[in-house]
Amino acid sequence: MVFKKMLSAFGVGGPTVDTVLTNPNTRPGLTLDGQVNLVGGDAEAAIEQVVIGLVTRVEVEGHDAEYSGTLEFHRMAVSGAFLLAPKQQLSIPFQLPVPWETPITDVYGQRLHGMTMGLRTELAVARAVDKSDLDQVAVHPLPVHERILEAFQRLGFRFKHADLERGHIRGVQQTLPFYQEIEFFASPQYASTINEVELTFVTSQRGVEVILECDKRGGFLSAGHDAFGRFQVAHTDVDRVDWAQVVDGWLRETTSRYGSLRSQYGPSHGHGYGHGRGHGMGGMVAGAALGVAGGMVAGEMIEDAFEGDFGGDFGGDE
Repeated sequence: MVFKKMLSAFGVGGPTVDTVLTNPNTRPGLTLDGQVNLVGGDAEAAIEQVVIGLVTRVEVEGHDAEYSGTLEFHRMAVSGAFLLAPKQQLSIPFQLPVPWETPITDVYGQRLHGMTMGLRTELAVARAVDKSDLDQVAVHPLPVHERILEAFQRLGFRFKHADLERGHIRGVQQTLPFYQEIEFFASPQYASTINEVELTFVTSQRGVEVILECDKRGGFLSAGHDAFGRFQVAHTDVDRVDWAQVVDGWLRETTSRYGSLRSQYGPSHGHGYGHGRGHGMGGMVAGAALGVAGGMVAGEMIEDAFEGDFGGDFGGDE
């Protein structure tokens, strides 16, 4: 499947750029292959650089506001400086490594509700930069991700929503400036204990760190609260265990040890790991309220740059 988009980068008579992906589907730790096709304009153009980058939508939570913006989180130059003659056609092949922590956008062939991902091409000519060529990318789960997501479904959890939160989880080694939250409604067998569960994968070449946030129900004499658990999984474990049994154990362990976590992290406030919880678990997140920085543009939605919709929801619930 190939996505093409022809754009005039610098107005009428300027060079055009057409980025072609060999396959827009990939997985964390793999690559995106393709080529950037340039066609010269009416006059010779001094191309300073051609750069490709992965961009996505990220939620930013401040002290008194929450907004979404686009963030480029991985980029690579595919050429240095060169002269593009009038009407000259030039193709530049590339192979972009996909970071291990790249969030999942598609499961079972369906787009996760709330997720967007694109490959953006920048063409720099005479100190002017055009960033308007954007191609849709689908990031599919690794086998260990699939097993864990399947286990939640086998246990009766229903997918609710997925998004990316700006910030870092305390005590977890991250390379990207955000983390993904995949939210589920609790299944009937857990409904007496849990309202919802948020699942986060922090993936590396060795394995996956799994972070669970369970929204616990309150009892007759107690208020509801969030409980957190962290678990390590190796890629080599993918076919060695009963994942439904493992995930069930994680949930029971997480919801039973709230007291020790509370003493370690303090009470939580708000939604997600971030949300300015500087005194508690969202102190587990450093820098969740960094504002407009590092390529973030408030209010600039990636969907506006894509044509058509993004497919169905995983689980169908919003």
